[in-house]
Amino acid sequence: MSVASVSVRNLRKSFGEIQAVRDVSFDVEKGTVLGLLGPNGAGKTTTIRMLTTLLEPDGGTASVEGHDVLTHPDEVRRIIGLAGQYAAVDENLTGWENLSMVGRLYHLSRADANERAVELLEHFDLSDAADRRLATYSGGMRRRLDLAASLVGRPSVLFLDEPTTGLDPQSRLALWQSIRELVSEGTTVLLTTQYLEEADRLSDRVVVIDKGVVIEEGTPEDLKSKVGVDVLEIRIAHISEVNKAAAALRSTGAAEVKVDFALNQLSMPLESMGMLPKAVRALDVAHVEIDDLAVRQPTLDEVFLKLTGHHAESTV
Repeated sequence: MSVASVSVRNLRKSFGEIQAVRDVSFDVEKGTVLGLLGPNGAGKTTTIRMLTTLLEPDGGTASVEGHDVLTHPDEVRRIIGLAGQYAAVDENLTGWENLSMVGRLYHLSRADANERAVELLEHFDLSDAADRRLATYSGGMRRRLDLAASLVGRPSVLFLDEPTTGLDPQSRLALWQSIRELVSEGTTVLLTTQYLEEADRLSDRVVVIDKGVVIEEGTPEDLKSKVGVDVLEIRIAHISEVNKAAAALRSTGAAEVKVDFALNQLSMPLESMGMLPKAVRALDVAHVEIDDLAVRQPTLDEVFLKLTGHHAESTV
């Protein structure tokens, strides 16, 4: 039987007449990653702020490792780590000074705080920059230091609120690897994100939230198989034939044909398996040379679009 590290039931929060979170419920199992997925304004950050005791809920209940966030906030703060969208570190201090200071705030002795700072700087590949002021750090380095700061107290549950926002692809991949390593060591992670690829790559389960309401949940594979049909992707040999290829695919009765001119690629949903040979025959009749062909599951972005009517990156 699985055990929940985080349990949320009918959580609600309003700001004046705006209902930011409305009756949200979910669980996060120990040692797993739950991705809270939704666009800006969906209620993700408000939910995180309530679970980390930074906001009081208007209604419902929430607990972390069995501690109620409203009645036992000190116990919750003792066992959690939080890294937000913006690095919560002091750019006037060095990397080492930042982590050592956080250690002292966790009531570590000076020696233990210094030792923990050195350990985390090494773990996040920041040892060479330990004595540099944060003002000289890149965005990726600052974000890694922020994640390191959230781990000084060795939390059993880590809350990450859009931690890779604004990072370049290489820095994002590095941060993903750090998160995977933490989970492999037994840390429970609740990750909010509006990046579909991030939720797909990191999450054991996904909760989709929109306008303060949970609209779907399951594994990434569950959601993709539940909401969408398979997609046929065809890369053609010659870019000059893209429009001709699109017309040929539309002649099959496909509900939608998407064209990516940069990749010489077209895609269409496969409402039935009979659509695959029909598409190939149509391209053959049109004398379009196929370079590559593949059938894939829908992406989480396509799932989100079907569930909500807009992409996860859009603002609501």
